Parts: sequence; structure tokens; C-alpha cells
Amino acid sequence: MHGHTIRSAVFIASVAGLYIAVAMLAPAALDYYYGNPDWQVFAVSSFVVGTVCLAAAAANRGINAPFSRRLGFLVVNLLWITLSVTGAIPFYLASLGLDMADALFESVSAVTTTGATVIAGLDSAPPGLLLWRSLLQWIGGIGIVALGLLVLPYLKVGGFTVFKMESSDTSEKPFERFAVFVRAFFAIYIGLTIICAIFYRVFGMTDFDALNHAMTTMATGGFSTHDASFGAFQSPALIWTATIFMSIAGLPFSVLILFVVRGRWDALRDPQIYAYGSILLVLSVLIALSLRLTQGEVFGVALTHATFNVVSVVTTTGYASTDYTLWGPLAVAVLFMATFLGGCSGSTSGGIKTYRLVIIASSVRTGLMRLIYPNSVRPVRYGSIAVEPDMQRTVFLFVCAYVGIWVLGTVALAATGLDIETAISGSITALANVGPGIGPIIGPAGNFSSLGDPAKIILVSLMLLGRLEILAVLVLLLPAFWRD
Repeated sequence: MHGHTIRSAVFIASVAGLYIAVAMLAPAALDYYYGNPDWQVFAVSSFVVGTVCLAAAAANRGINAPFSRRLGFLVVNLLWITLSVTGAIPFYLASLGLDMADALFESVSAVTTTGATVIAGLDSAPPGLLLWRSLLQWIGGIGIVALGLLVLPYLKVGGFTVFKMESSDTSEKPFERFAVFVRAFFAIYIGLTIICAIFYRVFGMTDFDALNHAMTTMATGGFSTHDASFGAFQSPALIWTATIFMSIAGLPFSVLILFVVRGRWDALRDPQIYAYGSILLVLSVLIALSLRLTQGEVFGVALTHATFNVVSVVTTTGYASTDYTLWGPLAVAVLFMATFLGGCSGSTSGGIKTYRLVIIASSVRTGLMRLIYPNSVRPVRYGSIAVEPDMQRTVFLFVCAYVGIWVLGTVALAATGLDIETAISGSITALANVGPGIGPIIGPAGNFSSLGDPAKIILVSLMLLGRLEILAVLVLLLPAFWRD
């Protein structure tokens, strides 16, 4: 590979590292205010990370390789590795006594917005550390949306929403200038976070809890400041507030931008939005009815908790209002299936993504119709748009790779000594960036602290694979990628 390409990628990753160094000053200031000695950890981490990244950026400044797919793939992977490693430093040095594997696990879980944790005793943890977890997830959410909207469509491995908008009947580009689009995205992301925090505060959270949960809600990350997750807040108003904002965070931000800034009601006609809403509605009502019939729960209460947990799993947020593994086999099976789904393209959620499910369903229907009418010409459609064969192949390639890596991850986790239930659910919850799995160890009532270091490293790899849409990582394993 041309040296300029690598140096350009290093420069971009170094600049991102500088932002992380600056972000470390926020938890440092908070710990200093509360008299917690961990403020020194964040201050030193900020200085070290800032110095190293500044030196790397200076050494590679002025190397302007033209943007290409090769550079794009390299930048995407290097950015997430940089964020993960730099984010792990405060966890490793802090007073909690985490080893390197635990620190890296917590950091990767944060920046990929997975929400799995190895930290027990969150209720008494230092405030700076809690803020750092939430801040990393919030920053990760920004990166995920940028990845889905701006990078992956160019690399041909995801991001169907932008294609849909630019192929609309009016042939109107979302914005004439890229800078306008970026400003609109930041304004909406920050604005929704602030509004969410205000509602949390009004309905009973403390200022600190409201800020942290607002950041992890909009990032669909699911980190909480309490061991009981959202179960620490039993107010129906808080639960429904979280449900609404998680649902919004699972929508395509490109559509939100067009709707809010341009008043484009037609942007809401995106087929994946209809599919996304239908999935949330059907699964929530199904589980609520199951709770009403099998456990005698009042339907209103059942619907509140069922909707919250379904939205949390489908959007890959990972909050839990209660231990839903006690709801019976049907609820567990439905929520396990929901782990695979994910929100919309261009959102902060993970999973397979709804637009791929729409294309797969259209492909299956078209294939069946061709069996009946073999001479007919029936293109695969996404709404009113014909899906190009390249896009169809990419979708099926992704799903095949997704299932294959889930199976390999399950085998690898089982080889570390985990029971099959933990291995199966742990593999998919990491790959889908959901957070809690199934079972007594990593279920919604547990965490990942008891797993061995080999299992944690496997899960770290799965989280990164899932967040980077798998294909963007696998392409680096091809020798042809590194040849000039």
C-alpha cells in the first residue's frame, strides 16, 4: 500500500485522539469538584494522549492522499482502534483496579455503544468515571452516524438511506453544501440530548443521572449510573420518556435532518421507517399480551415494560427496566430474536438494520413471484426505487457474514469454558452492539465481570466487527488490500 495512504489515515486518527484528550478534561473537572483523587488520572491521561496524538499529527501533517476506498477502509478501522485504546487508559489507571482486558472491554463497549459492562458497584463509582463512560458512548454515537451516512455508502457496505434520498422523485440533494449538513446533524444530536436530559430531570432524575442517561439514550448505548440499569427508576413517565427517545435515536438522522431543517414530510415515507415502527409495535404488543395472559400482569404495566425493553433491544440500547428473562419462554425468544434486528440505517443503533430486512423481504417476494411468472421482469424494490444488483449482493453478503461470525463467535466463547446459553447470547449481543445477553451470567440482571480475559477479548473483537459493519473490517484481511 502507498505510504501516503497510511500516513493520511494516521493523521486523521491522531486528530480524533486529540478530541478524546480534550474530552478527558470534563471528568477530570468533575472529580476535582467532588474531591475525588481520580481527577489526576484523567488529567495525566489527557496529557499523555494529547502529547502522543499531537506528535503523530505533526509528523504526518501535509500528507494529503486522495480519498479512495482503500483510505476510507483504513481510516474507519484506525479511528475506532484509536478511540478504543485511548478511551481505555483512564479505566486502567482509575481507582477501580481494572486490568487491561477489563479496561479495553469497557472502552470498546462504550465507543461502539454496546453497553455491556465489567464494572460492578456503579451506584458508588467515582462520578468522573461514570461521566467518562457516558461521554465515550455519546461521542461513539456521533461517529456511528457519520460512519453510516457519509463513509459506508461510499465504500459500498451500507448506508442505503442517503441513496434513497438522493434518488427521490424530486432528485433533490439533502443539502447543497456538506458543511450545512454537518451543522444540522450536530444541532439535532445535541438538541435531542438536551431535551431528553430536561425530561429526565423533570420526571425525577437527579441532574447527574439525567445528563448521563440522556447521552447514553441518544447514543443507543445503554450505560447507566446504576447497577440496576433503568430498573433503578420505576416511574412510568421516565420509562416512556426513555422509550420515546430511544425510538427517535433508532431513526435515520438524514431523514430527521430533512424533516426538521427542510420541513420535508416526504422524507418520513422511507420504507425502513414503516418497517421499524411495525416491528416495535408488533413485538411490544405480543410480549404485553403474553405477560397479561401468563402472569396476570395489568395490561398497562405490561405494555409499559414490554415496549421499553423491546425498543431497548431493537435499537441496541441495552437498558433493562427489569429482568425480562423471568417473563417466560415466549418473551425471551422474542427478545432474543429482536437482538438481531437493529434500527434504521444512519442511526446510532447496531444490528442488521431495518433497511436490509426490507431489501431481503423484497428479494424473497420477487423470487417467489418469478417462480410463478418465470418470464416476467420484476425488479427488487425498496419502496418505489429499484435496488441495484450490487446493493442486493452487498446485503446478502453482509447477512451471510453476520451469521457466520455469530456462529464462529459462539464456538470461540464456548471454547473458553462458557455454557452454550451464555456463548450464543454473548456472541450475538456483542456483534449486534446490544449489551445484555441471556442467562444468569450476562443477562439483564448480571454483567460481564466474571468472564475470563480470553472471552472478553473475543467479545471486544465482535463488538468492533459489528460496529464497523463487518465487511469494512474483513476487507483488511485480504492481501490484495495491502498491495500497491
